[in-house]
Amino acid sequence: MAEKTRYSDTELEEFRAIINEKLGLAQRDYDMLKKSLMGTDGNDTDDTSPTYKVLEEGANTLSKEETTRLAARQLKFIKELQAALVRIENKTYGICRATGKLIPAERLRAVPHATLSVEAKQKGFH
Repeated sequence: MAEKTRYSDTELEEFRAIINEKLGLAQRDYDMLKKSLMGTDGNDTDDTSPTYKVLEEGANTLSKEETTRLAARQLKFIKELQAALVRIENKTYGICRATGKLIPAERLRAVPHATLSVEAKQKGFH
């Protein structure tokens, strides 16, 4: 029997469902981070004492930097998931870009935006 070269349409639909679920959660988290950065989440220090406000402003600066990093990471994750959906449409989803072999379904269920097999990652491909 020949080695399988792509996932079936049924399998691709399973992966699409996984990706869409993760995409929804990622978008929700990104929106929350964005609201936090824009100060529209109602979590500020306007209604606290002046002393506490001064202490909070320093922490807020660090917190905003961290929130910005988290938002950027989340946006990258969203784009990777969207790219995975394009690969599903093109029927190239799950094919390792380094080896050309199928990435095991177990890996794709855990990391649905993966473009490299574990073997390729261990060999230093990025």
